[in-house]
This record gives sequence, C-alpha cells and structure tokens, in this order.
Amino acid sequence: MLLGKTGKKGPLKRGPEASAKTNQQTGSKVRKINMKKINIRNAAAVAAAFLFVMGSAGFAALTPSLTALAAQTPVYAEDGSRDYEAEMEARRQEPAESNADPDWPQGPAVGAEGAILMEADTGTILYAKNIHEQLYPASTTKILTCLIAAEQLDLNDTVTFSHDAVFSVPQDGSSVGIDEGESLTVEECLYAILVGSANEVSNAVAEKISGSVEAFAVLMNERAAQLGCTDSHFTNANGLFEEEHYTSAHDLALIARAFFANETLLRIGNTPTYHFTPTETQPDDFWIRNGHSLINGTIACEGIIGGKTGYTGESRRVLVTGCERDGMRLICVVMREEAPEQFNDTVSLFEYGYSNFKKVSASDYETRYTMRAGDFLDSGSDIFGDSTPIFSISGDSTLILPNNASFSDLTTQISDSSDDSASLARLTYSYHDVPVGQADLYMVQSAVSSEPSASANPQNAENAAASGSGAEAGSLSERAASLFSGAFHAVRRTAASFLTVTDRTRSGVLCLNVRNILILVVGVAAILIAVIMSRAISDAYYHTRSEDKKRRRRRRRSRSVNLGRYQNDL
Repeated sequence: MLLGKTGKKGPLKRGPEASAKTNQQTGSKVRKINMKKINIRNAAAVAAAFLFVMGSAGFAALTPSLTALAAQTPVYAEDGSRDYEAEMEARRQEPAESNADPDWPQGPAVGAEGAILMEADTGTILYAKNIHEQLYPASTTKILTCLIAAEQLDLNDTVTFSHDAVFSVPQDGSSVGIDEGESLTVEECLYAILVGSANEVSNAVAEKISGSVEAFAVLMNERAAQLGCTDSHFTNANGLFEEEHYTSAHDLALIARAFFANETLLRIGNTPTYHFTPTETQPDDFWIRNGHSLINGTIACEGIIGGKTGYTGESRRVLVTGCERDGMRLICVVMREEAPEQFNDTVSLFEYGYSNFKKVSASDYETRYTMRAGDFLDSGSDIFGDSTPIFSISGDSTLILPNNASFSDLTTQISDSSDDSASLARLTYSYHDVPVGQADLYMVQSAVSSEPSASANPQNAENAAASGSGAEAGSLSERAASLFSGAFHAVRRTAASFLTVTDRTRSGVLCLNVRNILILVVGVAAILIAVIMSRAISDAYYHTRSEDKKRRRRRRRSRSVNLGRYQNDL
C-alpha cells in the first residue's frame, strides 16, 4: 500500500485521466468475461447438439442389436414360468439379414431364432436369419447319423442292440422300444430313426459303425467338415442335449443337402408311417408315425420330399424339411421355434421361395464364354479349317435368379477350377453380391483329341503283334496319351489366366486376353530395354573413364619428354 498525504495507509489518489483509464480497463475486463460466458454457452450448445446427433446415430445403429438382445432375453409369465410364446413373438420382430438388400425379394418374418432357405443344386441362400448362430439341433442331429449309415452300411446288414445303446437314453425320450439283444436290419434302423426318431436305434447304429458313440461323434464331425460345416460340434448320435453338441441353420442345411441327394434317405425320410413286423430277432408287431406335420399330412404343403423334427427343452422346436416343385429343390431349416409355428413358418418360407425365384440354365443364356476357332477372326474365312466349339459351358450348370432379374443383371468371376476335373475354369455368378450359382468351362474334347493310336485299331494291333512289337507300340501309345493328358492339365491352369470376356458389337466371346498378353510383352520389352540401356550407360561410362586415363597418361608422357629435352638443352 502507498501512503497518502495524511500519512495513513490508503489508496493513491488519481486524477480524472487515471479514473477514465481505470473505467476503460474495467469495461474491457467485463466485455472479456461476457465473451467467455457466451463462448462457453455456444460450446455447450454445440456439444449438446453433437451428443444428440451421435446418440441418435448410435441408437439407430444399435437398434438391430437391441432387438436381437430383446429377442434372446428370457420372458417370464405372471406365475414365474418361462413364456416361450412371448419370446418367439419377440424373435419375430428381429430382422432377417437377407431382407437388408432392397433389391432382393423380401422374405417373411419368422419366429425362429435361426432360419435358412437354401436351393439344393446350387447352394444359393434365398433367405437368411442368424444362419451362423450356434444352436442346439435336438433330433435333427439324426439326419447326419442316417447319412453316414447310408453311406457306410449295407441296408441288409444286421444291427444288434447293446445294453448301453438301450439304457443310456432317458425312458421318456423318443424310442421304438427295442430291447437289449434284439436286432434290426440297417434299413429298419433307418425307418426307426427317421420316422420314429428312436434314440436307442441311433446309438446302436453308431456302435455298429464306429464301435462306440464317442468314436462315432468323431466321425460325425469329420463328415460335417467335409460337407462345409463351420459352426458345428457333435458329441452324440441322437441329439439329446449336451452343452458341446451344437450346430447352425446353415450347417444343418448343408447336411440336409447331402441327405436329400441320397435316394435311399429320400425314400425313407418321406414316410408318414411304418409297420414293424415280428422277426426271429425282434418279436413285436407295431406301427410308428412320423411326427413331421408336413410329411404326415396334418399341414398341407405341395412337394414335400422329407425332413426331420427335433425337440428338447433347451433347443425348443427344430425342423429340417425338403421340398421340390417344377425341378427346383429347396431346403428349409428353422431352429428354436415354438409349436406349431415351426411348420407354419416353414410353409411360408417355401411359398416365398417358389413365388420369388426361378431356376435357369447357364448354358442357355451364356454366350460370352463359348468360342469357335473362327471367333479369333473379325472377318474372312476360318483359317483353322472348321468352326467347331473350342470352349463350352457345362450343360448341367444351373442358376437361381429372382423373378424380376435377368441373366444380364449377373456379374461373373472367373477362377481356377477347384478340383482335378477336366474343367478349364470355374465361373461364379452373383446377383447384387449374392452368389447364385456356378458353371464350369470345358475345352471341347474334339479340340484336344488326337488321332487314334495303333493299339486302338484292332487290325493295327494285330499287325503290330505279328511283327513282335505290339506290346511296345501299346506301351508307347499309353505313354503318349498319359503325357498328353498330363500336359493338358498342367497348362489349363495357366491358360485360365489368359481367358476373359471381350466386348464386341456382337455377343462377347471368350478369347485370349490381349491386355494380359500386351502387359506381358511390354513388361518383357521394358526389362530388355532397361538391361540394354544399363549396359550401354555402363559401357559409355567405363569407356569415358578409360579415355580420360589414356589422355592423362599421354599428357604425363608428353611432359616427361619435354622435361627431358629441356634438361638436355641445358
């Protein structure tokens, strides 16, 4: 503090100019404070708006997840019991992934946790809802058990029931009442499993094939993997609940695809009732009835070719069904559903499939990939002598298209053939990024065939034998044919990379990929030019250095000579 004139402590007295300056500074500080308040309010408003927008976007993004979570949340009735009907209705509100594409036919809402509709020939997925979610399959497990049995056992083989096969299953479970020590044929076992859903028979078949249910489960997982299953793990042959026994709608459809391709299983699996008659090894006379309502006729659906039901308290209702109409075979799987909606939703999905999709042959529409020898020429005669096709599309290649789509809407990807067959390349067709089928590209046999060998002609073979060289001629012919076949398969993979669709005024044709060839030629030429130029620059550089060295040596010699002459003159 400063001292005033009175000598007391107090503020220093200021004049009018000092007061004005102080007021100005005070006003400036107030304005700054007010501006800070305004800026804070503006920042708060912006932050609130940002949080609102982000929250809205986040809520919109989370809505499907929240819907799925709500569908999976257990619902309880007033009496405290589990309300499975309410849970099913909540699942019905959950969107199907296949309906996310507006250009794809929109499918029905179903109450199943997982559902799929697959076309059997191509594997095209027409409807998808949680198709890779791991769920409990219950007795639909038995379609894999029967598939393996039909593949590995003779129908007339005898299956004898062990103590474990009969007594390891619950008494209140599905059974046809076969006792320990009794026997059935493999065919009767398949009827008992597919029509009567017999748990003890599934165990007996597993023991017949692998010696034990545990060993058979290993075989089940191996076969499932061969069929393309990626979401499955099986621990028993009948589907009774175990935590580690699970699959998905997609995997069940893949297994059913192989199941319905087996004529024996197709016949047995579509049986409404079956009569067991007494035999020396099975004394009872009884009937069993199929519990699949679309097979036994309780619910009408045109074209049903078979299927399998499943139920446990943990899995709820599971259903696998096949249907065929007008040459199109569809497979429907619904998992975790409530009765009788598993049947009603299956019918709805079949009606959706047959009403919105059609089956076409790739060879009927594909003109871009068939090439004749003359197609290499834009005009003039065929210098190759004929115009027989060199490449062709496999005639049995089918595609599944929405009814409102045409073949021209498809995109095609060319890849190497995935097997060791004679196909040159594989064509994969897609509609809006959804695979709808494949076709194999073949080299026509006449384009690669050679003249008949001497051994193929009986007269020539006889003449060769008469000269004592028939065996050698035949061996050489076989060796030549083998070498030719090996060479063809070796070059087809390389040739596939030089095939493409070219746009012309007429329909596109499959020919050599000029762009790839030009890129190859230009690349090789560029490398050669680079090497030549590098060599030329190197030669020029070293030549210049050599000439410089020579000039310096000449100068040194010249100076030495001149110096010697100068010394001599002295």
